[in-house]
Amino acid sequence: MTNYLITIIGPTAIGKTALSIKIAKYFNAEILSSDSRQFFKEMNIGTAVPSKEELSEAKHHFIQNISIHEVYNVGQFEKDAIDKLKKLFLRHNIVIMVGGSGLYVDAVLKGLDNFPKVDQQIREDLKLKLENEGLITLQDQLKKLDIESYHKIDIENHQRVIRALEICVGTGKPYSSFLTDNTRLRNFIPIKIGLTADREIIYDRINQRVDQMLNNGLLEEAKKLQQHKELNALQTVGYKELFQYFDGNFELDFAISEIKKNTRRFAKRQLTWYRKENDIQWFDFEDKNNKLIQYIEEIINQ
Repeated sequence: MTNYLITIIGPTAIGKTALSIKIAKYFNAEILSSDSRQFFKEMNIGTAVPSKEELSEAKHHFIQNISIHEVYNVGQFEKDAIDKLKKLFLRHNIVIMVGGSGLYVDAVLKGLDNFPKVDQQIREDLKLKLENEGLITLQDQLKKLDIESYHKIDIENHQRVIRALEICVGTGKPYSSFLTDNTRLRNFIPIKIGLTADREIIYDRINQRVDQMLNNGLLEEAKKLQQHKELNALQTVGYKELFQYFDGNFELDFAISEIKKNTRRFAKRQLTWYRKENDIQWFDFEDKNNKLIQYIEEIINQ
């Protein structure tokens, strides 16, 4: 029996979680999360983790399964996700994958690219530069050395910026030049579904989500995590702006406006990432006529 991995992608706050549950219930399938921030147990409100009610509607995997104190990267996720899929496909021929982390989605669907080893000192020098001159200096450097990566990666995430830069500096070639299209063999056929809407609608939904997070207790959640603010997991929109507020660097209203602005920028980068894919079938985020379900059924029943 042929295995299918239905992958739901799209900008943040577009409704991927609700759609994935709808499809999982329709096909009696389980859901694998590829959202790199929903992995962490301590982060709940600010990462829009599915509610208890949503989690009860369909079996989920890789939701709050590790601690912020654990070292976890996309390479480990690729291995864990593929191992989990092998087990799930013994019980189902359809599995749903959902998440907004393009790199993590690609790791499962295609496998990771192979990057050359570079001198460890380069990374240390970049960390020192970050500490002394700030992230914007590294962002400007990446823009000069690799404009493609500058527009595709999460440039607000200093770890991602440093990773790209150390390859650029260490090899003399753009980080993006090492990204290949050599897809690894998988034991499933991917069906890639994209949710979209007018930009104004996306931005409005983002603003509403941030307001709802604050109503749900994001401020209190961030306060509890402030002592761990240097951890990579917490270099995340929604938390880092509030840490600035707690440190006295931002007024609360400004911190909230920064969360909304940076989330909108993140959504824009997500869409930029997905535009390079030519195998995504896009649907309106409301999809009132169930065209999306019909599309999936047509592929599976071919």
